[in-house]
Amino acid sequence: MAVITQYVVQHKGVEKLVTTDKKEADKYDKMLEVADNLSAYLAAKGVELDEALSEELGILLSKNKDSVMKIMKGAEVDGILEVETAEVVELSSAKK
Repeated sequence: MAVITQYVVQHKGVEKLVTTDKKEADKYDKMLEVADNLSAYLAAKGVELDEALSEELGILLSKNKDSVMKIMKGAEVDGILEVETAEVVELSSAKK
């Protein structure tokens, strides 16, 4: 019988990732922490989003931090999107 070590990443009481790779679990946990910080920053700046949309936006920005940083430094969005596979996110709750 084999013994398998698993790392479970939980966020707000919900299991988000199960892996046998500690480095991957740590990286995912850090991404979720950054997402929470981004959501808190947006809320502190007066951006009013429902909790689910705020979390989704935080995760999207955190997962794509390298591209976001390039945009912040002045890179063209079209050039970045050509290089990567863009995730399509519908912000239907943001439309009022």
